[in-house]
Amino acid sequence: MSIDKYKGRVALVTGASAGIGAAIVQALLKEGLTVVGMARRVDKIKELELNGAPGKLHAIAGDVGDEGSILSVFKWIKDNLGGVDVLINNAGTFPANEPIDGKTEDWKSILDVNVLGLSICTREAVQDMLGRGVGDGFIIHINSISGHVPPHIAGSAMYTASKHAVKVLLEGLRKDLIARSSQIRVGQISPGLVDTEGVRKALPQLDLPEEVKESPSLRPEDIADAVVYMLSRHPRVQLDIALCGYPTLVLNGD
Repeated sequence: MSIDKYKGRVALVTGASAGIGAAIVQALLKEGLTVVGMARRVDKIKELELNGAPGKLHAIAGDVGDEGSILSVFKWIKDNLGGVDVLINNAGTFPANEPIDGKTEDWKSILDVNVLGLSICTREAVQDMLGRGVGDGFIIHINSISGHVPPHIAGSAMYTASKHAVKVLLEGLRKDLIARSSQIRVGQISPGLVDTEGVRKALPQLDLPEEVKESPSLRPEDIADAVVYMLSRHPRVQLDIALCGYPTLVLNGD
């Protein structure tokens, strides 16, 4: 199988202005998809246009932490492109804060973006796909290794909790789709440390163990490659992908 069946189809990528999201946008453009990049820094998304790439880019301003903003983006896609066929839930935030004296606004930001925003985007995309009879739609959550292990430090506890929630929400979504006899596929990609602008800003604030700091970092393109791989698999294949900064790729399929 290949990703060819998605050429010309509409993919929404959240958190598209930099890092992993930007790499995913450009990877999908190279594969010929119509890509809607959603982020607050819309000017940064526009810079991702690739000359000669067969795909078409639409840069849309949107905030995953704001339900009204999310709904307006989905309405624009419905009105102008017909609907979403592929959703990449990439947007995320990870301010460091301790469980004992953390700021409520930081906790709320993490949960609003990483959990509620992801859930709202997923709900709107799946309802749209079901309403249009799209049987080969795909929802991919960009999770984290943190979603599968205890927190390394106290300051990452709320972020880690949000990523555990992403894992559980994905399994709930999968069961819901099966119960509806839908062929829409779902999956998650859980990277370790990725060398991005956001991570570089966050690392000085985190008292991470030396083995974590010294582990080789992934690049955004590694996660984008995993998205393309996931989309290219046969419909019978369901994948959850864990990527580490070592030459290791772990696939859990069912």
